[in-house]
Amino acid sequence: MLNGKLDFLEKVNSDKVVVGYDLGNRYSQISYCFCNSTVPETISQIAGSEQYNIPTVLCKRKGVNQWFYGKEALKYAEENEGTLIDNLLGLAKDGEKILIEGQEFEPLALLTLFIRRSLALLAPIGSLDKIAGLMFTCDDLEQDMVSVLSKVTMSLGLKTKNICFQSHVESVYYYNLYQPQELWNHQVLLYEYREDGMKSYRMECNKRTTPIVAFIDTENHMFRSPLAIPMEDYLRVDAYRDMDSKFLDIVTMDCQDRLISAVYLLGEGFGGDWMQESLKYLCRNRRVFQGNNLFSKGACYGMLEKQFASENGKSHVFLGNEKLKANIGMKVLRRGEDSYFAILDAGTNWFEAQNEVDFLLESGTSFQVIVTPLNGKTVRAVEISLEGLPNRPAGTTRLRLWADMIGENKVQIRVEDLGFGEIYPATHQKWKEILEI
Repeated sequence: MLNGKLDFLEKVNSDKVVVGYDLGNRYSQISYCFCNSTVPETISQIAGSEQYNIPTVLCKRKGVNQWFYGKEALKYAEENEGTLIDNLLGLAKDGEKILIEGQEFEPLALLTLFIRRSLALLAPIGSLDKIAGLMFTCDDLEQDMVSVLSKVTMSLGLKTKNICFQSHVESVYYYNLYQPQELWNHQVLLYEYREDGMKSYRMECNKRTTPIVAFIDTENHMFRSPLAIPMEDYLRVDAYRDMDSKFLDIVTMDCQDRLISAVYLLGEGFGGDWMQESLKYLCRNRRVFQGNNLFSKGACYGMLEKQFASENGKSHVFLGNEKLKANIGMKVLRRGEDSYFAILDAGTNWFEAQNEVDFLLESGTSFQVIVTPLNGKTVRAVEISLEGLPNRPAGTTRLRLWADMIGENKVQIRVEDLGFGEIYPATHQKWKEILEI
């Protein structure tokens, strides 16, 4: 994943857009926002409708090298005119080649093909060269998913270098960050009704810290799949009553003893007329919204925030599972005064957190790295010992330090001795330390 600051002129150019791509194993969505605006739009496959879901599938037509994606792929597969390939994300993570009509295909190449074809839906607003930044969001950003997305984006051939990744949880955060303050002045609840059940997100902010720290807790609930709702009216009535009762239990538990500003109901499963008592309960002194494109819009906002930080973005930091949850730095001497030098900042995606600095060692054969957690844990100083470093006069040892994350809670510190010119030649000796956050 690559990112960088856009030129100011690019921001005011109304032709440039940032894109939020919600990549799901079953469905995907694409939202976009012009760089001089903060109002994302979501691509619909049928003009004037809200059919945002793009089936994450490909279909190879029989006997020829012709490929279809999305709803068109489903159509050709249903007509038995081609071979359907679904589970594209899962196949890409597994890495095993796919055999179609006696020919092997790389799953990463197929996922890239789907993404490239689906991005063509942006054609009505201009060529893909107009993309100033692209943010992918998906359910989870575990290490193998980051690896898949990194390889896919390198193969897309887009001109922009501003391609980033964030989880659905972080998309919820950025979506709220760009809403009116009264909607997230207290806690926010979001319920995602999926085929495998119900997932809840609860966002709250600790306003006693500087910057204000935002947290989002998630929970999976056993719930009837939308695909399992009976078609017969007499059976559906009982199913709806049972669903309403169970959902009421969930929301009552989540709202109990909490101030909730807003509730979002996400997913086509919330369609129909089954929410009776549960919806009445939610609407008491709370704003309730229903839709199914929040994640892709949140990805748009996430890319906007990376390039053009908002006032809310400057005063808040989000600490999710993919985030570095502590500031990493050093106490240094600047112009004769003690000061703090930041190496890695809390709130950065762990897979993006990296830095390289050179400094002079004042004395001895060790130095300290300061770990300042933002989740209430104790600040600590970690001693980095440089065993075997030559004994030199004070201030005559130059060291190069690299810091990067090798996991959600592990910071790798690497150090190399660069000496001090010709007087004290570099030994290029190297040291490595792993810090647990």
